[in-house]
Amino acid sequence: MTLRIGLVGAGANTRERHIPGFRAIPGVEIVSVANRTPGSSRRVAEEFGIPKVASSPEELIADPEVDAVCIGTWPYMHREYTIRALEEGKHVLCEARMAADAEEAEEMLRVSEAYPHLVAQIVPAPFDFRLGPTITRMVREKALGEIVEATVTLLNGSGLNPETALHWRQRSDYSGRNIMMLGIFAEIMQRWLGEARRVVADGTIVVSERRDPETGEPRTVDVPDTFSCAAELRGGERVTYHLSSMAQGAPWNGIVLFGTEGTLRWTMNDRAEWARHGEAFAPIDPDAGTDRGWRVEQDFVDSITAGAPVRLTNFSDGVRYMRFVDAAWRSWREGRAFEIEAL
Repeated sequence: MTLRIGLVGAGANTRERHIPGFRAIPGVEIVSVANRTPGSSRRVAEEFGIPKVASSPEELIADPEVDAVCIGTWPYMHREYTIRALEEGKHVLCEARMAADAEEAEEMLRVSEAYPHLVAQIVPAPFDFRLGPTITRMVREKALGEIVEATVTLLNGSGLNPETALHWRQRSDYSGRNIMMLGIFAEIMQRWLGEARRVVADGTIVVSERRDPETGEPRTVDVPDTFSCAAELRGGERVTYHLSSMAQGAPWNGIVLFGTEGTLRWTMNDRAEWARHGEAFAPIDPDAGTDRGWRVEQDFVDSITAGAPVRLTNFSDGVRYMRFVDAAWRSWREGRAFEIEAL
């Protein structure tokens, strides 16, 4: 039996990852698309040989010839389309970040729990697919001793030029309370170390106005372009995040885990090294069978057709990282620390 996929939104990740991923799976067909405009929908359909162009996301979701919906819109529409799809009896693969804020994510989870026969999956943070399982195992087995703290450093100069057009991630009406890459790396740290229970954050908007590429007019930027926060995890570990698009020439980006018996250094190309205190650093190889690469579409289909549990990323884990992201945003806006409720 053929599994029929409809695409709501067809941005870069959908075109580069999801469409090729679904087309490579036997028994799966992409049957319909609804992008932001009718013209862009037609172009995607022609480029990828998709037989139907829906007049709207609502029409696509209601189509009885669609079994599952891949939602590739910006976060501000994730809640609406996810809930609508589940209520129409469709499986859902929703692009990350999960939602515009924690409240929307929690509503998505509640609705998904009312339809346990339907698969609900969030596209996972992909940066640690090679070494993430190995690092998680090392932490669990206390190869570094007890983890005391970690640092997450994500610095670049992509926002320095004020003439660079406004990106959707710099607009809270599109991105919600998601700030740069904070949510992506909070998800990774959640996999490795566990969820956060408290956060205090601060940031600023250096370039306060940019040209809106849709209108050509100046538009106020309302998402920070430099941001720092300190989190305490439920196990007592402390994680410090430093993100900036105003820091050209940073010598290093990645994650460092500091343990009582050793240190681990991970870089953005998903390579890492570790050492016990007083010893030389040595590279980390993935544990056998754990370097699965990008399998998001295959995992989604396997959950639908074979009942495989959703791991990367289920809606519960999505709510956990969205609660952290939301609390960090509120801490920045209100100038105080926030406690994060456990799920």
